[in-house]
Amino acid sequence: MKLVNLSLRDGDYFATVDGGPEFFVGKRVTFQGMKGLVNTRGVAADRYDRALFNTGADGLWADFIFPTSVAEGGLFHTLNTYDRARFTFGFLQYAAHVPNGDFVRYFRDLLKLPAATDYFPDLIVQNDRIFRIKDNVLVQIENDSSTAGLMDFLNPSSAEVEDTEVIQSAKVIHWVKNDPAHRKLQVDFGKTFFREAMVLYDRTYNLNGVRIDACLVVADIRHQGRGGNSEIRLALQNSNPVGALLTIGASRFPERVKTVKRELNRLMQKPEFASKTYSSATKEFV
Repeated sequence: MKLVNLSLRDGDYFATVDGGPEFFVGKRVTFQGMKGLVNTRGVAADRYDRALFNTGADGLWADFIFPTSVAEGGLFHTLNTYDRARFTFGFLQYAAHVPNGDFVRYFRDLLKLPAATDYFPDLIVQNDRIFRIKDNVLVQIENDSSTAGLMDFLNPSSAEVEDTEVIQSAKVIHWVKNDPAHRKLQVDFGKTFFREAMVLYDRTYNLNGVRIDACLVVADIRHQGRGGNSEIRLALQNSNPVGALLTIGASRFPERVKTVKRELNRLMQKPEFASKTYSSATKEFV
């Protein structure tokens, strides 16, 4: 079991694990009356690099998720515990408040890695559900309708920054910084999650034959939640669908949209990427 020691200096939390080097956990912040941590500090080695993961059959998806990853902070240890999700983590900011959502599925997979028993010895996955071992009894902490138990485990409340919240944050940050298997899993899950999401978006917006750049912006809009179905459908009917899609939410999130546009333009300089369209039959870009 990992031993975590904490320290607080000028609103910044730091930790050591098993007596190792000290590292930054998060800055204490307040947002709409809620208190929590944020961590968007890192170096190049902490950042998702699509070039390291765009090989093999699913290599295209490493590129596809890249603009969204940059917009989400891009760090494997990006952390946010101050909003209604209570715990958001990773280079694509997987959020813990959605039943069977990205964070829950990612965390289930994470708990199957060999190092899981060191970081979270009181958690276990059975029948594809997360259980907490409490007083030698298994307590299910997430199901099809709620993640309340999981959120409470990671971050007991939004009223204050508790030691539990900082410790759990320190564990996942230390784990992803020190275990290549954790980083690979985070990326593999991101590719899978976006690939599966595209199937849903295709059913919703009829994306068969739609260019990859338009599909990418649709995926980013839905991932952030900055636009609704009617807006997206209308934009896709425009003579310049990418341009129209990029206006959705732009007044509220100008930096987000600017970032996605910039990184998408860079990707479209690659002929092997820019030539792709979505296929309903294969559920891939062809």
